[in-house]
Amino acid sequence: MERSHYCNEVRETLVGQRVVLCGWVNRRRDHGGVIFVDLRDRTGLVQVVFSPEAHGSVHDAAHQLRSEYVVHLSGEVARRPAETENTKLPTGLIEVRVDRLTILNASQPLPFQLDEEVGEGVRLTHRFLDLRRPVMQRNLMTRHRAMQSMRRTLDEFGFLELETPMLTRSTPEGARDYLVPSRVNPGEFYALPQSPQLFKQLLMISGFDRYFQITRCFRDEDLRADRQPEFTQVDLEMSFVEPDQVIGLVESLVVRLFHEVLGVTLPSPFPRMTYDEAMARYGLDAPDTRIRMELTDLTPLLRETQFKVFAQVAQMTGLRGQQGAIKVLRVPGGAAMTRKEIDTYTEFVSIYGAKGLAYIKINGPWQEGGWQSPIVKFFSETELAAIAAATGVETGDLLFFGADRLKVVNESLGRLRVKVGRDWNRMDDTPFSFAWVTEFPLLEWDEEAKRFSAVHHPFTAPMVEDFANLEGQGGAGVDTVRSQAYDLVLNGSEVGGGSIRIHDPAMQRRMLELLNIGPEEAEEKFGFLLRALEFGAPPHGGLALGMDRLVAMMVGADSIRDVIAFPKTQKAACPLTHAPSVVDAAQLRELHLRTTARPRGE
Repeated sequence: MERSHYCNEVRETLVGQRVVLCGWVNRRRDHGGVIFVDLRDRTGLVQVVFSPEAHGSVHDAAHQLRSEYVVHLSGEVARRPAETENTKLPTGLIEVRVDRLTILNASQPLPFQLDEEVGEGVRLTHRFLDLRRPVMQRNLMTRHRAMQSMRRTLDEFGFLELETPMLTRSTPEGARDYLVPSRVNPGEFYALPQSPQLFKQLLMISGFDRYFQITRCFRDEDLRADRQPEFTQVDLEMSFVEPDQVIGLVESLVVRLFHEVLGVTLPSPFPRMTYDEAMARYGLDAPDTRIRMELTDLTPLLRETQFKVFAQVAQMTGLRGQQGAIKVLRVPGGAAMTRKEIDTYTEFVSIYGAKGLAYIKINGPWQEGGWQSPIVKFFSETELAAIAAATGVETGDLLFFGADRLKVVNESLGRLRVKVGRDWNRMDDTPFSFAWVTEFPLLEWDEEAKRFSAVHHPFTAPMVEDFANLEGQGGAGVDTVRSQAYDLVLNGSEVGGGSIRIHDPAMQRRMLELLNIGPEEAEEKFGFLLRALEFGAPPHGGLALGMDRLVAMMVGADSIRDVIAFPKTQKAACPLTHAPSVVDAAQLRELHLRTTARPRGE
């Protein structure tokens, strides 16, 4: 039996030899008798030639070929005439002179051309065609190579690939669960896992000291470009480790991944900063370090200012993130902004809770009246000098001020920093800028619910030196407790997150208590974990890498939907299969369910 070749396997070394090719007609050209066809498969293109003199019947059949016909053909590899060589194509120096042709399947006219830019709705409705496009095939092949690289590396590092259940119990982990009704246990439900968190901790207690899994996770949450209801994590866990060991291993994994898949050598070690440092300098816990602008805290300098709006904010008190703050973003060259552009940015920060956006244009030294803004008159000369010194402004710059609760100021100015940095190209040209953010707060105060919630999840271990603050009555001082948590950030997006876990049962019960989860609820939802912790649980920790987001950034895609074979829309729907869909009444009765909701379109 003849072996079929991939298109890109047909190179100059095969000149004079016969080959068998299968694929799709990418393009057909009739040059006054001689018919040229660009044949395509997932490896690329090769030109095949049908000559009426050499193979008349085959040439006649070639007249039937149209775009996206599926064919099987064979012929002899020959060098192209010098004037027709295409050095931009891997196979551009040769062609295949066909002497046998079988049309395996015809194609209807396409709803869109594969080289045409069309809306995402059309692409997702005809995803099987969209996936034929070379860019999509390259994306998914890069994803495959990334997965294989990680598997090889983790196996080399001594990890075992173990699987955890897809059907489990619902536990409070932040987002809503997807629920699955149980037919054999009427009125009871499974949940699809938001992550394998509890199971991988149980594997550590079971003695499997290095675990990994490339796993699907499910969260029923509002969607955007970098979120999907089902997504893929590279999940790993290790026993007897501290944060530095997890960070070092994951960094080695990522460095090797980029080298093997993209041929990119990442500078290592990656920069590290604490959560407090990231928030102080960038306003966000996932900073884009390519942007050459940082925030400056003016709160201590303006606490006694005569500008009452700022003074009132500077004197506000509260728990972490709720105290008042005055910060400024210096934009080099920003004095060139028009009032309309400034108004646009003012509207932008309002999305994040900012009530306004004060600014000063630096048209010259403040002593000479070169600072242009309605707020300049409210500052004393001492304060103007202090602002100039703290920000290091130069003529031609612009200062944007945020004054509000610290959480609002950080979020609004942090997002503004990213937008202005990209709009005005205040960025380094580094393609991949990694950083680690460590020592996140353990808990944060939920103002609406009037209780603490876990910043990462309820199983994250606190910093040892902060243990004492967990023992205060009623949780006094717990907002200052740091966790042994760490995130991996790439170009301003979190691509991985993890922590050292709580392995002491008393500490775990105290953590649940601080989250307002009482003993009965704790036993009901987490009893299996609490019991397991009492049987010699080792210290352990790990991390999960978001593969959809990481691969999207590796290939330069704007959306993770471009690296997922069959993604959902922002409404968690699949235009190709029309999922979710209505099920018939018999299925509902079998599951002891009934619905009062009207299906879409009724």
